[in-house]
Amino acid sequence: MPRVPSAAATRVGSQIAFFRTRRGMTQDQLAVTSDIDSSNIRSYESGRAMMNVHSLIRIAEALHVEPGDLLEGVTSDMFPATQRRTG
Repeated sequence: MPRVPSAAATRVGSQIAFFRTRRGMTQDQLAVTSDIDSSNIRSYESGRAMMNVHSLIRIAEALHVEPGDLLEGVTSDMFPATQRRTG
């Protein structure tokens, strides 16, 4: 299944980039610290992909922030309709 970019992925990615640069880390350093491939870090930060919960927690730990800090401002309407659940 192809990756579907979303406003949520873009928002989370910008939060990751914000906290990473605030800590003075490169994408490669974040990749090593979080044990996530650097190509995935680049995809997350650019909003091309949304990580799973486990990866979100590993990135938050590497950045010394709470996972919720990376989700700040994300709402359900930021996901494509195919990913939203009704009822």
